[in-house]
Amino acid sequence: MKIASVARAALVVLLALAGVTCAHADEGYVSLVIYKGGWIIGGSGGSGVLNFHGRRYPLSTGGLDYGLVFGGSKTILRGRVSNIYYPSDVAGVYGAAGAGIAVGRGVRGIVLTNQKGAVLELSGTQVGLMANADLSGLAITIR
Repeated sequence: MKIASVARAALVVLLALAGVTCAHADEGYVSLVIYKGGWIIGGSGGSGVLNFHGRRYPLSTGGLDYGLVFGGSKTILRGRVSNIYYPSDVAGVYGAAGAGIAVGRGVRGIVLTNQKGAVLELSGTQVGLMANADLSGLAITIR
């Protein structure tokens, strides 16, 4: 009789642990249009959309760049966001160090992580005249 109750208790614990481990992070898709400009200190702003579980969530972006920044550009980025549980996990501050040059049309790719662990893997095109070797921060909010 004692063995049956111990086995039952062990089964309850295993089922509870299985329920905890079944919750896993998901992914969505993001598209952003970012306008950037500056001279030594630069700024950026734009908008976009998060597609997550069949719904669209409008996004706003803004940021600062410091280092060698010269010119202006428009960047269109698309890609996936992973390690999110809710749409709000995309919101936050993303930091990066980067360098690049765009004269006319160029290609851009970037991987960013925010404080919640969301990972953006984006690529796209950049149009304009821009030279940069800088540290940058990008804030994304859900509108």
